[in-house]
Amino acid sequence: MNIISTGIEGLLVIEPSIFEDERGYFYESYNKERFDSLGIFSGSFVQDNQSKSNKGVLRGLHFQNAPFAQGKLVRVISGSVLDVAVDLRKDSKTYGKHFSIKLTGDNKKMFWVPEGFAHGFSTLEDDTIFSYKCTNYYHKKSEGCILWNDSDLGIDWGVSNPIVSEKDKNGIKFSDL
Repeated sequence: MNIISTGIEGLLVIEPSIFEDERGYFYESYNKERFDSLGIFSGSFVQDNQSKSNKGVLRGLHFQNAPFAQGKLVRVISGSVLDVAVDLRKDSKTYGKHFSIKLTGDNKKMFWVPEGFAHGFSTLEDDTIFSYKCTNYYHKKSEGCILWNDSDLGIDWGVSNPIVSEKDKNGIKFSDL
């Protein structure tokens, strides 16, 4: 397993060890002891989520406020996304900065997004299946959404004219957070 720093503290790209042969492939997508020993995450995951989206769908930028904040270990099972995390930790040197990475079913990279970040993704292929493990349960009253196209953040989502939910169209500006 290869751990890659993103330049934003706590935000990590994880390249698993993949074993391939003529039958296909195998890899371990999560092992609590291994993650603990590498200092990635030492708590417990309590909820797994999965979505399927067509090309051009944009979901985000979502977060949950304390005490229901969530860390997320995300990956793409099939298809591809441009995955984005924005640092919302006000005491962080990288507050308001974002990092994006292309996650695909082929590259099998995973992305660790700890508590204190807004998260979203744009889908680059039809029938993309996106999976994530969460460190806390979904709590509707604690959820928040930052406007995906906020000019203060300057995120290039890699899609033109994205398909966005009403909730995401009505997100707040980062400056109003």
